[in-house]
Amino acid sequence: MKKLTTVCIILALSLMVALPVMAADKVLMMATTTSTDNTGLLDYLRPHFTKATGIEWKWTAVGTGKALKHGENCDVDVLMVHAPAAEKEYVDKGALIDRREIMYNDFVIIGPASDPAGIRGKSVVDALASVRAKGAVFASRGDNSGTNKKEISLWKSAGGDLPEKESWYVQTGQGMLATINIANERNGYTMTDRGTYIKYADTMKGNPPLKVLVEGDAILLNQYSVLAVNPAHCQNAKYDLATAFSDWIAGAQGQKLIRDFKLLGKPLFVPNAK
Repeated sequence: MKKLTTVCIILALSLMVALPVMAADKVLMMATTTSTDNTGLLDYLRPHFTKATGIEWKWTAVGTGKALKHGENCDVDVLMVHAPAAEKEYVDKGALIDRREIMYNDFVIIGPASDPAGIRGKSVVDALASVRAKGAVFASRGDNSGTNKKEISLWKSAGGDLPEKESWYVQTGQGMLATINIANERNGYTMTDRGTYIKYADTMKGNPPLKVLVEGDAILLNQYSVLAVNPAHCQNAKYDLATAFSDWIAGAQGQKLIRDFKLLGKPLFVPNAK
């Protein structure tokens, strides 16, 4: 009996040691952009994903540039970001694989209703040219995020270099919601993804002081993708969990949940997985 009791104790202790390891194996770490976090999309999706797969899902929300670095540095297993050109560079380097488009929204330029630079209804190129000509305050994230990358490309399309040395051009080094608030405090403009703007409007009970003034240009499309960290590059990357997440969010349930995610009766993202 004593021998049997000893064996039982050893088995119990072995299980106590093994269970945390087994649990840790089912934890997916993701690096993502601030817009997917700030809007509440991830908190909305998480319980559905865990129920469907048994995988615990954790994330860190940073600018896309930093998120891509987290993947390259083997800090995470999967990424959800929105800078297609930069994403493809990391795929070409072998750090990331299995890039899959899952949803989109668009970028908009917002500003005070008084519109001191007179950009309302203009094309995005003409709008930025007007901001430059008038020296109107423009708040930029300045953080190498997907939004910041797009903004930089748009300034170049508007016929000039990034106006980073101009006094009216404010680089906040912060996330999108904080940058919107700074633009409001300075009675200026900024560029944001529509999902974050809707979230901002929701916090203002549907009547935000900054209004959408420029929208609709094809160049303002904002595509989001999921990428797995390459296990050949990062030997500890949980490629099986990353693949399970990618398949789920691109599948019928994930796409429907994205479609149904709304604030103020408006969709924040449009699913478009192939």
